Amino acid sequence: MEREVQRVRAAFGSGRSRPLTFRRRQLEALRAMVQERERDILAAIAADLSKSEFNAYSQEVITVLGEIDLVLEKLPEWAAAKPAQKNLLTMLDEAYIQPEPLGVVLIIGAWNYPFVLTIQPLIGAIAAGNAVIIKPSEISENTAKVLAKLLPQYLDQDLYAVVNGGIEETTELLKQRFDHILYTGNTAVGKVVMEAAAKHLTPVTLELGGKSPCYVDKDCDLDVACRRITWGKYMNCGQTCIAPDYVLCEPSLQDLIVQKVKEAVKEFYGENIKESPDYERIINLRHFKRIRSLLEGQKIAFGGETDEATRYIAPTILTDVDPETKVMQEEIFGPILPIVPVKNADEAIQFINEREKPLAFYVFSRNTKLIKRMIDRTSSGGVTGNDVIMHFMLSSLPFGGVGEAPPRVQWDGSVSRKTQFRYFFASTSLFVKKPEARRCKQTPVSSQQPVEGRLGETVLPETAQQREARASAADPPGRRAGGAHEGWILLKSDPCCLLILSPELFFYQIVNEPIIFKSYQKL
Repeated sequence: MEREVQRVRAAFGSGRSRPLTFRRRQLEALRAMVQERERDILAAIAADLSKSEFNAYSQEVITVLGEIDLVLEKLPEWAAAKPAQKNLLTMLDEAYIQPEPLGVVLIIGAWNYPFVLTIQPLIGAIAAGNAVIIKPSEISENTAKVLAKLLPQYLDQDLYAVVNGGIEETTELLKQRFDHILYTGNTAVGKVVMEAAAKHLTPVTLELGGKSPCYVDKDCDLDVACRRITWGKYMNCGQTCIAPDYVLCEPSLQDLIVQKVKEAVKEFYGENIKESPDYERIINLRHFKRIRSLLEGQKIAFGGETDEATRYIAPTILTDVDPETKVMQEEIFGPILPIVPVKNADEAIQFINEREKPLAFYVFSRNTKLIKRMIDRTSSGGVTGNDVIMHFMLSSLPFGGVGEAPPRVQWDGSVSRKTQFRYFFASTSLFVKKPEARRCKQTPVSSQQPVEGRLGETVLPETAQQREARASAADPPGRRAGGAHEGWILLKSDPCCLLILSPELFFYQIVNEPIIFKSYQKL
């Protein structure tokens, strides 16, 4: 593993990943891979998650293609140096911020959307000029095999390497030094990744999970609300990080919500859900057993059927759920929807705030003031009002979390299409002074003479009256309005420093001498 990382680092050291033309060619090659090998990719996703071709394409492939097109369009703008604001001391110099690639990046992909959640950060890393080690999730083994097969056929094999394997291989990878690590997955592994990265002071981007509550107000369009909750909850068999995790509502709404969600499930998946091509399966047996165990001791109002042989768990609704039970203590990440009755919106706010901050929060209400109040009084990674998941669909909105559901971007709380690129480069501050410039002179204390005036004022020639007044006041030699300092502009003063601009546009900085200023005329 160490040799593989060193090989990729040596390729990065050659500098060939830096030119924009090279980055564009690699992104175009990646797009060609997705378009030309679409069938292989869709088949792998179907083998891992029993996902229909339409769902796999619409949820994963089309997102990747759109991402590549956008980055190709915006890359010249994003990668360009940005001028920095200058002050009077540096007004004739060059100051700018240059995006620089970080180096060798490790991307550890997720299994729930195994293609898009691995390739999307790869797009950003390539666009930023990095070399990349890609570690697909071993849980979605078919997609991992396809990525290991296809990526070397289309991308530079020295700069972009795929490493497959399980815990042992990932542990060995994390012992190596990287310039950035991106991990998508659960909190427990996220802590392991962060601990390993800390040994090398490697910056980390973690995209973890969390429970995403959904509050349904009595003043809402319940038919629309339940259809949208059903779509977001049972898509990908509930294995979506921002799926509605549980519902909060007044007790009088509970039975109505159950009935309307049942109707929506039948509309989406038909009478025989198990045979529906649009209903996926749990990724593996371990996760199947974990999710099934959450049903123990619960009041099942709808669904509840399971089949271990095919890893099938039916869309399920639980009612009158006790907040202290297991299903409310961890992210469900499966097709189980608990309903927790609350008295009102204030109790819902209190319920949410007493727990870990949600990755997403959903509110259904016709009352926009109520929606705003719930947003203002809670903290979460993102909020959608009167819908679910849609804040993620809008590329101009940052995406991320807070608390134990941290962001995809390194500690700034958000990720958007541009920041997919941004968090894979360093902002280098550059300042270039023109060699012919002699504008700044350090004046020795012994040679300085006090100057009268106010900041921003021009020192004018001394008048006859001023000379007479100065003579009668017995001012010390050199404390004069004009003379050697005639035409100078005072730019900065404090008890120990004076910065002035001479008529020749030379800066003079006089330090370590108390200065007394007297105002006599403004500009």
